[in-house]
Amino acid sequence: MKHLLEYLAAAVTLSASALPAQKLVGDWQGTLGSPPNALRLVLRVARAGSAGMSASLVSVDQGGWDNTIPIDSIVVRDSRVSFFVSSVGGTYNGTLTDGGSRIRGNWTQGGSPEPLDFVRPSPRTAWRDSSQHTQRFVNVEKDVRLEVLDWGGTGRPIVFLAGAGNSAHIFDTLAPKLTAEYHVYGITRRGFGNSSRPTWGYLADSLADDVLAVLDSVGIRGPVLIGHSIAGEELSSIGSRHPERVAGLVYLDAGYPYAYYDSALVDPRVSVADVQHKLARFADPNVAMSPRDREALIRELVDVSLPLMERDLRSMSKDLTVLPNQDATPPTPRPNPVIRGLFGGMEKYTSVRAPVLAIFAAPHKPPGAMAKDSATQAKADSEDLARVMPQVAAFRRGVPTARVLVLPNADHYVFRSNEAEVLREIRAFIDGLSRTTPTGRE
Repeated sequence: MKHLLEYLAAAVTLSASALPAQKLVGDWQGTLGSPPNALRLVLRVARAGSAGMSASLVSVDQGGWDNTIPIDSIVVRDSRVSFFVSSVGGTYNGTLTDGGSRIRGNWTQGGSPEPLDFVRPSPRTAWRDSSQHTQRFVNVEKDVRLEVLDWGGTGRPIVFLAGAGNSAHIFDTLAPKLTAEYHVYGITRRGFGNSSRPTWGYLADSLADDVLAVLDSVGIRGPVLIGHSIAGEELSSIGSRHPERVAGLVYLDAGYPYAYYDSALVDPRVSVADVQHKLARFADPNVAMSPRDREALIRELVDVSLPLMERDLRSMSKDLTVLPNQDATPPTPRPNPVIRGLFGGMEKYTSVRAPVLAIFAAPHKPPGAMAKDSATQAKADSEDLARVMPQVAAFRRGVPTARVLVLPNADHYVFRSNEAEVLREIRAFIDGLSRTTPTGRE
């Protein structure tokens, strides 16, 4: 469930028998999962041309009203409705009931089916964006502007950064609960939401430079940056290169190898990306390097980066050989240059020099109906702890002044599943920062 919103989207063709299909045209809304991790989804079906239709999903709680997800194929046969979303590997199967006012069905994504019913909203029951924020756009380079939300408030500024697939609207519920003590902002990174969507500029340092450009443009001095998931790389980039620009950093299940790299741990995502970046720099004739710099780059590749990548790939190869269904090929997701650039843009950060609060979820709570029997769940928990806890230990060693907190059975969206604890920790962390750190706007 937590991966439902990895990609932004466009409408697609709908094939259907005429009468039931006509009954689908319009907006539907449904809730996936149970509180506090329930996700509101809006299914939008529209006519496209003389005979076709188009459809899309909006994941309200994981990215706001601009977080649209593509439906690759949707089929209506008699009263049965089904659609497939290749970008997240999800399938929906339902039945049009109650005189065409409800679709009863299940969503399946990498596990057991989860109940998901859609209903026709009335003007009174239709969901709306009720979060109290203002919106502006900041140009960070030519033809690239970022959405910036301002929930208001007074006191030290804090700036929220979203994870992959989300926009700043993911914090629409959390942010207003902090405005009594702080001035709260949110930034939607390039490629997502209402921000520009170029195909370039997704190296972690480049994304961090976008954040700094927004701070300069809006006049935010000495903020606390709070990042979820892969936003940890922007936090660590700023915390290692420009710690003087921030008062502190808060990692919300965001302290993984893209945020703090320990070469003792195996992670092909980071080691492969690191080699790709260095080889691209080496091969680019437009990159000016002195003979000494070029020789140092070669030495770094040969002595460090390539051996680490080889070690990680060998480990990955060993893990793959024990998987069942060796010939099974998963569906190919819709190509997305933004996602490719974001995950290919990881860099190595081994020094974070700003005050840090890092909150990890371990073991992660299984989403919704994907909960398993006790024995199976115990095995899944053990595997998750084996994956996460070495990184927690590495983070503690590498950033010894950090407050590192592990919340058991929390969701990856830890600020939703454990909101009260997260708010308490954020307040305690900020209140403990040096009062001499610059605050507010210029």
